[in-house]
Amino acid sequence: MESLDSTQVYANAWMTVREDAVRRHDGSAGIYGVIDKPDYALVIPLDGERLMLVEQFRYPVGARRWEFPQGTAPNRADVDPDELAARELREETGLRAASIVRIGSLDVAPGMTSQRGHVYLATGLEEGVAERETEEQDMRAGWFPRAEFEAMIRDGRITDAQSIAAYTQLLLHEHHQ
Repeated sequence: MESLDSTQVYANAWMTVREDAVRRHDGSAGIYGVIDKPDYALVIPLDGERLMLVEQFRYPVGARRWEFPQGTAPNRADVDPDELAARELREETGLRAASIVRIGSLDVAPGMTSQRGHVYLATGLEEGVAERETEEQDMRAGWFPRAEFEAMIRDGRITDAQSIAAYTQLLLHEHHQ
């Protein structure tokens, strides 16, 4: 597919939306709407058999959701994913990690957004005070045994696709250690 033209149709501090005129492989013309968001870091805080999750109200789905700490830099800034991972962990949970290791990457929804996630495993954790952004003031954090985390996926208490995919990457990382 060939991009012929691109027009930004919307922008805010977290994303831009563009509409691209394209030529398909068969030569026909078309359009493609794309949401551009900066890469994000998702951190799996692991302490023995416990995982820390955060819960917050997710406006687009109108409900509170449990998920791993994750986020982007403010104002669509381009920040090194390693730095972003440590910052998101500290901001959302108050945790500091002796070790943060990148274990994978995720394409959020490649049919509509360019956003990519970088998945990290954080261990050697030390508790501290969360430094949440204004939008995260309703957030809470909690430790969950792995068995309960898996039960939460099975019974629908955890539906965040990135968190579920990241947990799969954790299992594969551990399996190949």
